[in-house]
Amino acid sequence: MKRRAALKASAITTSGLFLNLNGAVANRKAGLENSTNPLKGTFKHSVSRWCYGKIPLETFCQTVADFGMHSIELTGPEEWEVMKRYGLTCAIGWDKYPEGVGLDNFYTNPENHAALETYYRDLIPKAVKAGVTNLIAIAGQRQGRSDYQNLINCKNGLAPVMKMAEDNGITISMEYLNSKVDHADHQFDNMEWGVALCEMLGSPNFKILYDIYHAQIMEGDVVATIRKYADYIAHYHTAGVPGRNEIDETQELNYRFIMEEIKKTGYTGFIGQEFIPSGATQEEQLAALKAAVMICDA
Repeated sequence: MKRRAALKASAITTSGLFLNLNGAVANRKAGLENSTNPLKGTFKHSVSRWCYGKIPLETFCQTVADFGMHSIELTGPEEWEVMKRYGLTCAIGWDKYPEGVGLDNFYTNPENHAALETYYRDLIPKAVKAGVTNLIAIAGQRQGRSDYQNLINCKNGLAPVMKMAEDNGITISMEYLNSKVDHADHQFDNMEWGVALCEMLGSPNFKILYDIYHAQIMEGDVVATIRKYADYIAHYHTAGVPGRNEIDETQELNYRFIMEEIKKTGYTGFIGQEFIPSGATQEEQLAALKAAVMICDA
């Protein structure tokens, strides 16, 4: 399921569905804090809400907290208030985009700049109030424009937003997405383009959300890229390749090794699990989340 469809489904189903974990959550057997392999504390652990959108938010908050995790990300202001009750934050936030603006039609299109400036002008104070320090941005599709023209378009659209972000201590992180499988014609589908945008903006508050799944599909060479461009990265996403499922031994990426390399860069921020769990039951799906956290706990 595409993220935007899943987010919409989550908004519809969160209030109406109830999860029965057959006692797994209630007795805390799934809790990482009680594991024989306690978390090491190098990274903070997060999960994208849309991947578990069928689970009611409060139930999911309790489970995530029991796992010893720190965040449910790609959530918005109304959800942040609920998450606080469980001691959770949002590692990277968003809110419903303006009409006509979405993953495929974002900053590369100058027609969206005014609406996006208003969007962030409204969202940034809410993030400050909630203690959320990182908000997501998207490039958008090429739409027949050159890579350079889209750099200029993104720079022009982001410049006023970055002034607001800097004044409020907020980081804006643009996500690297693949254009081969999930997001046809997407502009930010290679690391050099994203780094060039960082340099053009020249703001310490503009960074990259390095999605390892998307990067592996487009360029591979993940560890070398992390070593080279670590200073530009504010957040990481995971998922298995191929298939975007669990990050286990059934797929081609060695996430234990990748996390050790991220650790060597000095990164101590959030690792966001953004895989689509393949289990038939919610217990299996949540077990996959727990296992992924342990794999990524360098």
